[in-house]
Amino acid sequence: MAFGSMNSSGQQAPMAEINVVPLVDVMLVLLIIFIITAPLLTHSVKIDLPKAESTPNITQPEHVEFAIREDGSLFWNGEPVLLEQLTDRFAVVVAQEPKTELHIRADKHAHYEYVAKVMSKAAAAGIARIGFITDPSLQ
Repeated sequence: MAFGSMNSSGQQAPMAEINVVPLVDVMLVLLIIFIITAPLLTHSVKIDLPKAESTPNITQPEHVEFAIREDGSLFWNGEPVLLEQLTDRFAVVVAQEPKTELHIRADKHAHYEYVAKVMSKAAAAGIARIGFITDPSLQ
């Protein structure tokens, strides 16, 4: 290993080259270690996953389309209705068909207070399945 060179003047100057041989040796050792240990890290556990069925969600014919506008006006299957009439209407629907679903279509600027009141009255009447209808194309 040379630390300097002999000039014609007799002065020794330091060598300006970097010795990369030790660096290459270390990198090759690390590469071999990773090649050996990488397959050991991909050990997986064999489990039996359930198969998913892709069936469309078909709604029952017995459902109530309920709309809430921004100003708080309420509509039962397209027919205007008052908040005070909802308890009686929900009770009649549940008496006819206990598994009736309520589909709420609320305006995006409608106050949550109206939606919460409708949901509360529906739940008190016995409607257990409440869903929200959205239109993703109107963004």
